[in-house]
Amino acid sequence: MSMLLSRGRGAVRVEPRAVERPVNTLLLVLLLLLGTGLIMMTSASMEIANSMAGDPFYFFKRQVFFIGVAMVVMLVTLHIDMNLWYRSSPLLLCMTLVLLAAVLVPGIGTVVNGSARWIDLGFYRLQPSEMAKIFMVLYMAAYLQRHRNEVYERWSGFLKPMVILAAAITLLHFEPDHGAMVIMMLTTFTMLFLAGARLHRFLLIVMVCFAGVVALAIMKPYVINRLTSFLNPWAAEYVYGEGYQLTQALIAFGRGEWLGVGLGNSIQKLYFLPEAHTDFVLSIIAEEMGLLGVLFVLSLFITLVWKALRLGRECEARGRYFPAYVAYGTGMLFATQVFINFGVNTGLLPTKGLTLPFLSYGGNSLLVSCFMVAILMRIEFELRTRPDPDPAGGDA
Repeated sequence: MSMLLSRGRGAVRVEPRAVERPVNTLLLVLLLLLGTGLIMMTSASMEIANSMAGDPFYFFKRQVFFIGVAMVVMLVTLHIDMNLWYRSSPLLLCMTLVLLAAVLVPGIGTVVNGSARWIDLGFYRLQPSEMAKIFMVLYMAAYLQRHRNEVYERWSGFLKPMVILAAAITLLHFEPDHGAMVIMMLTTFTMLFLAGARLHRFLLIVMVCFAGVVALAIMKPYVINRLTSFLNPWAAEYVYGEGYQLTQALIAFGRGEWLGVGLGNSIQKLYFLPEAHTDFVLSIIAEEMGLLGVLFVLSLFITLVWKALRLGRECEARGRYFPAYVAYGTGMLFATQVFINFGVNTGLLPTKGLTLPFLSYGGNSLLVSCFMVAILMRIEFELRTRPDPDPAGGDA
């Protein structure tokens, strides 16, 4: 709408400045990751989809459906006040623990490749361990909001959440889902540390965890085999056994060089690299898009984690402790999962089945990842539009 300003005999027309709206970094990164993931997952899955279902776009169609459902989940989440998550976090965690126990019950849990991680609902396989990670973050954030001083000053404040964490880890161990165990532990420890827990109190927990790893290696020899094969996957006794997946992934990285062999031209996805469209989609990106493609994906995840941690810092500085710890925990969930997946694909860590958020095929990971981004967007919205809580009492 223009305005007229009279000046002597005539009039001067002044056009108002357009309102500049900042780019929503979280939404932009989300769309770039979803677009990149859909393209690369489709490229990695066409051959196996054609052999399994007679349709090279079978996984593409399912992933598009999951993206549509994820968008609906995000829209709903964006309209939910953070105070509601604060109040309902104990109930959500209890529900998740019940589901983690249910997958271990014969007839309820579905076993795939020796792991009971899913509940078959007919139209969808629910994986409770994916939900458990973010619901644990919500519960721990609510606990830290209520007991900040106790966590800092006394052992009791530090050990109480360890009991809840131990229950979840025990259930995940029996599935087994060791990747989720590690991610949940690292995220919880980070949240406690950022909340003010004394560093020396972590020493006891670290000793217990080390003893647990040793006991696990003794009880399950395949863990030792994975460790030894990871150190030298090209050895004759491993290259066609425990080290096969890693060597094929490294071949994909080697073929890609700087710029890749071109979209759709991967050879490793032609039944050489197992799980190419799920846990090892990064290797296909490296082969087809080269090192620059991998660095592009990595930069998107770094931006996402940086934004989450920055939101947490802003919330904490303004006395909004619950959303601050949720943002910290969500950032750590993304950081640890991406770090482990990158480490496994590049041979820096032992081989472990763990999806790459937004890029790997699978509805559970995609829905939970989009839900976590929506939580961050809601935190940012409330940070910009709501007054700070009263330091004397305040709300969460």
